[in-house]
Formats: sequence, structure tokens, C-alpha cells
Amino acid sequence: MDPDDVREDWADRSGKFSPAYYAEIGPNEVSRTLVDVLDFYADDDAAILELGCGSGRHLAHLRDNGFENLAGIDINDEAFDVMADFYPDLAASGTFHVGALEDLLPEFPDDAFDVVYSVETLQHVHPDDEWTFSEVARVTRDLLVTAENEGNSPERGRGETAVSYVDDEFPLYHRNWKDVFSDQGFAQVVHEPTARDTIRAFRRV
Repeated sequence: MDPDDVREDWADRSGKFSPAYYAEIGPNEVSRTLVDVLDFYADDDAAILELGCGSGRHLAHLRDNGFENLAGIDINDEAFDVMADFYPDLAASGTFHVGALEDLLPEFPDDAFDVVYSVETLQHVHPDDEWTFSEVARVTRDLLVTAENEGNSPERGRGETAVSYVDDEFPLYHRNWKDVFSDQGFAQVVHEPTARDTIRAFRRV
């Protein structure tokens, strides 16, 4: 798949892995870990951005735990209609942007957000668009959190397979996010492998 195909697939997605699909599931282990990490490393009034926020299940959990300065980006415009149905308080109080990361991140100023995080979103960025990771770093003032599938091997993506396909349909690119964001001026402070993802937190050095 080329980069445009990857983006179009997520922009038009319905059914499995759609915003409604995740809204039905609701907050999960990652949502709870995000709260724990932000409670320790961020202030309650921190400006927080989720990359690929979907219908907002993680942001809603943050809001329920005292974080109110919340923003999100998602490429699927239906995500925000679903958010209004499932998480109306979040939809009314947050700031949300429709579009691809590659298009929207360059529009933000340096250090625009105290906290930026991604849950199973950066893993879908096409190799041709890896320049986007420097934009992620640029807009992050302090804390960056990734919860991404780095591969199913013991080395979690650093083995033989750099890409896999979910349901033989769309690509998932395995990367070691410590390597990626160490090169962007961040130091890893949390590393927590889960059954599905690897959660990492970084602070700017």
C-alpha cells in the first residue's frame, strides 16, 4: 500500500476498527496506564493531544480523572459524531481536528502541547511518511507516550518482520519507538510491555 491508500483506508473505515467499534469497547488497560503516567509526570492543567483519537475513549478516561485541557486529531470525520454520542462532555469541552497527522501537525507551533500520546496510531504511518515523527517531537513540550504494537516476537518488532497485515487488510509497521524518539531528543522513562502493545513514555532532554 502507498501512503495515500493507508490514509484513505482509515479515513473511510466502518465496522471493525472504526470509531464506533472502539467506542463500544470503551476505556481499557492502556487508558488506565495513561492516567497513571500522566498523574506522575504531568499537571492536571497540562495541554494534552492524542494522535488518532478516534471517538475519544482514552481522552474521556483522562477527563474522568481530572485532566481537562484535551485535544485530538483523527483522520475519520465520523469519529467526532460518534464522540458526541458516547462522550458528549468530552466532545463539548475538547478541541478536535479532522485530518491526517502529516497535514495537521506542521500547522501547530513548537511545543504546542505539554503531553502528546498515541495509541496504536503511529504504527500505521507509512515508511514514506516517517518524517512525521519529527513533527510529533516538535510539538511536544515535555511528555510523549506511545502505546504501539512493536511486533509479537520477544524482541517486539526488532526481529525479522518490519511489517505485518491486520486481517490481511492493512499494514502495521513495527518500530522500536525508543530508537525513534531518542533520536528526536527524548529520554525513555517508562517501558511496559503488555499482551498487545508496548507502552513507552519519554521526556524531553
